[in-house]
Amino acid sequence: MSEQEQPEPDAPAGGSDLTAKLFGTWDVSEIAYNDPSTERYLSVTPIAHTAGRHASKQFKKSELSVVERLANRLMQTEENTGKKQQTLKIVRDAFEIVNDRTEENPVQVLVTAVENAAPREETVRLKYGGISVPKAVDVAPQRRVDQALKFIAEGAHSASFKSPTSASEALASQLIGASNYDVQTYAINQKEEKERVAAAAR
Repeated sequence: MSEQEQPEPDAPAGGSDLTAKLFGTWDVSEIAYNDPSTERYLSVTPIAHTAGRHASKQFKKSELSVVERLANRLMQTEENTGKKQQTLKIVRDAFEIVNDRTEENPVQVLVTAVENAAPREETVRLKYGGISVPKAVDVAPQRRVDQALKFIAEGAHSASFKSPTSASEALASQLIGASNYDVQTYAINQKEEKERVAAAAR
């Protein structure tokens, strides 16, 4: 077999080519992870729309690109349900804004934002007889990513709903703020609040 015919050693098993670029623009081959606990749940691929390939498989959502998972989260409002192409355009435009403001790879900014906005502790309710007592528990890594994406999407929605701020502008602001750990950002504020309540319930 000649050198030209040999397969790429770093090609993923699923067949997607990591040398391709997300939205035809952003390189996803050299994303840095700062949190080892969530790294395996922050998949980044050049594919932003898998047409529900993993929908019927339990816990397979972590194999989806975090960019697609963010888009799916943004659709979970009454006005945007099912509007995948529109939502992907919002994400694409937000990435352009992030790149203009920070001059960084927006995919890297998203990964850092999710890591920063992922809560480490939360509370559950335990019942002792007829009394309900809050108890602080560690958050599983997969749930940490789920919660971070939820906070980012909620922050973008609340900032743009019935507001002159566009959805892409609001999303870009959430991503930049969360990646910089700005406590004024909705996602970071929600994470800090969850951890504060959990600390009081220890």
